[in-house]
Amino acid sequence: MTAMRKALLGGALAAALVTGTAAVPAAAAPPEADLAHHGHLSLMDGRLGVRLVSENHGPSGVRQATVRLAFSEPMAGGQELPPACLWSSDRVVSCRTGGLRAAGAVGELALDLRTAGRPDEVAVDIRTAWRDGVVDPNPRNDRHRVLVLATGDPYVF
Repeated sequence: MTAMRKALLGGALAAALVTGTAAVPAAAAPPEADLAHHGHLSLMDGRLGVRLVSENHGPSGVRQATVRLAFSEPMAGGQELPPACLWSSDRVVSCRTGGLRAAGAVGELALDLRTAGRPDEVAVDIRTAWRDGVVDPNPRNDRHRVLVLATGDPYVF
């Protein structure tokens, strides 16, 4: 390479760096998905029933997500959960949803829990706790707070 070419190339690189027009690879934007949780809750005689379906309205799939259920009342100890779930405390259960392809749903999660006492009502917070690095621009449909009265009626969310 001649001295003249080196000087021109060096000047072009310097100008690109100063003006910000250098060809620098842009960081890829994280994929987007729209997770939603729907179902119903019921409470009667200290038994709390949870039926939950997690969906992804797209546009990208999610390899794995976690939904968190937080209860206003403590649950009785020693209760077994499905293999995809674990106790975070006596008031919090976290469950894996499994993979959620774009515009697809997964099977229903069913929990039959016993409260520590016999409350007249239980408030349940449902929300996505983790979504494997995927951005959700519409988090309103994956966050719910449901007041469940001890009537045995299903409270839909």
